Amino acid sequence: MFDPIQNLEALDLSNNKLKSLDFLAKVNLTKLSWLDLSQNELTMINVSVFSFLPALKYVNMADNPFTCDCTNSDFQQWMLNNNQTQLVFAHSYTCGFPLAKKGTRFLDFDYHSCWVDASFICYISSTCVIVLTLLTSFTYHFLRLHLLYAYYLFLAFLYDAKERKRGSPQRYDAFISYNVHDELWVCREMLPVLEGEQGWRLCLHHRDFLPGKPIIENITDAIYGSRKIICVISHHYLESEWCSREMQMASYRLFDEQKDVLILVFLEDIPAHQLSPYYHMRRLVKRHTYLSWTQAGQHPGLFWQNLRRALDTPHADLDLNE
Repeated sequence: MFDPIQNLEALDLSNNKLKSLDFLAKVNLTKLSWLDLSQNELTMINVSVFSFLPALKYVNMADNPFTCDCTNSDFQQWMLNNNQTQLVFAHSYTCGFPLAKKGTRFLDFDYHSCWVDASFICYISSTCVIVLTLLTSFTYHFLRLHLLYAYYLFLAFLYDAKERKRGSPQRYDAFISYNVHDELWVCREMLPVLEGEQGWRLCLHHRDFLPGKPIIENITDAIYGSRKIICVISHHYLESEWCSREMQMASYRLFDEQKDVLILVFLEDIPAHQLSPYYHMRRLVKRHTYLSWTQAGQHPGLFWQNLRRALDTPHADLDLNE
């Protein structure tokens, strides 16, 4: 229909119930400058059709039920940024869809939200959550001991630097690390001998920890404020979180200072597999200060004598590479 009139300059297609302008992409109206598309049923505009009308200067699209969503964002940007073609009555264009926006101005629709790809954001967010979950699970399962070691080593470094700056002497001969279930043995058996008979200055958490101070700081002060650390080991001790931290902090001091400051006292016969978390430490110190209450038998005096020798022994250098 348009082939014989390629010199057409004005075209009135108003009130024709047009639903699309795609047919304009097939015409060769290079001189068309005025186009009336008012009072049709245009909802979505494909702006690429205007590239086939290079001479177009005026367009009237009033009274069309435009869709005000991201599918028409290109048309809105073309309306605002096009410097060649003037849209007549553009500020009067209203939305026909969706129903929630019906009657509002087409130019009031915020097309900037269309630049955000919600599905892509959901994909990235879910991927990050999955990766973070996997990393957290991997770290907890395989690296938690290393991270805990680094944390306590950092605390030990801070404490050691603070104490060197203050020049504070060690207040106790030994810090007793024990579980609350073994407190009766510590109070009835150990304290009367070590403090009463032998005269050592001992630090016990239920008696000497400063009230109101964080537990980890009390533990650090006690371990670094004592010449030796005596760990009273039992099944309850191995199952205790705080006892485990005391043991770790003591072992960190041993590795940090490379001095024989740790004394292990076993109240019970414990299979080697239950000591696996402390296997390296047990192998390191059993040659020097490993004591067993169960093996004392009928000769407890020899047990206390050996413990006294261990407390009285100056710090010996350790070969931690063995």
